[in-house]
Amino acid sequence: MQVWRELSDVPADFGPSVVTIGNFDGVHRGHVSVLRRMCADAASAGAQAVAVTFSPHPQQVHRPDTAPPLLTGDADRLELLEHTGLDAVLLLEYTLEFARQTPEEFVRRYLVDVLHARTVVVGRDVRFGAGNSGDLSTMVELGREHGFEVEVIDDVTPAASADPGSAEDRAADPLRRRWSSTWVRELLDAGDVVQAARVLGRPHRVRGTVVHGDARGRDLGFPTANLGPDATGMVPADGVYAGWLRRVSVDPGSADAVLPAAISIGTNPTFDGVERRVEAYVLDRTDLDLYDEVVVLELVERLRPTLRFDSVDDLVVRMHEDVDRTREVLRA
Repeated sequence: MQVWRELSDVPADFGPSVVTIGNFDGVHRGHVSVLRRMCADAASAGAQAVAVTFSPHPQQVHRPDTAPPLLTGDADRLELLEHTGLDAVLLLEYTLEFARQTPEEFVRRYLVDVLHARTVVVGRDVRFGAGNSGDLSTMVELGREHGFEVEVIDDVTPAASADPGSAEDRAADPLRRRWSSTWVRELLDAGDVVQAARVLGRPHRVRGTVVHGDARGRDLGFPTANLGPDATGMVPADGVYAGWLRRVSVDPGSADAVLPAAISIGTNPTFDGVERRVEAYVLDRTDLDLYDEVVVLELVERLRPTLRFDSVDDLVVRMHEDVDRTREVLRA
């Protein structure tokens, strides 16, 4: 998959293309369903499948104080988009200046002149251009003017999936709520990473650089990899989780590339901590030096909430229990 961050990155002879526009935060099952279908349609028509997306998220620019946490940073979003079969992603820097473009200017500059769109795939609630002044009828009108078709997609729900009657989908949402980034955020706020994974189609990820911590875990016999403040991916509710630690710089075929881990999120109340941290203990490994490595934590199941223990000895006993439970969950 090609990734372009500037219009000048797009080859002059690129196209024709089938284009969709969105933020694709989390690249959940709804996104994946639409994008895979779009890729298949583009291939059968001899066109290239392209997603136009933005960084930072528009809400972070327009409403930084109230913008929701992002489910995925750019690195994970691009990796997940590639898995859908897209030929290219145009990742545009979103600024206030960019937002001042009229709907006509946006469509002509990006979709027509550069991507040579044959078809534009949008949802019924599409909004674009200055002040969100462009809507579906605007896009259809611009399509007639510039020679592209507009394909409208409806919300994707478990009922519209390839396996609508699966037990997994019934468990995910008996009311057949549409898959959405908002739903995933609600589940992560509650620490329900199992249900979040059903909406995402994969375990939720947090990615970051391993930094030095207090070394308290090492003193207790559980050395942890602490993620730095640059971590991306929404951090779920405090607690202890079973999951996996994926080492980005290690050959995926290596035995040390993906490692089982007990993951702690919280402030370490037993030690009167105040800083919220994300740290992972790789099961049965005290030989790893992960400092300065970029790692991805995949959260599989929440084992318990964060607790304050009366003594360090009580904490260590519970940590052993957490490790045993993590092993059971991951083995299953």
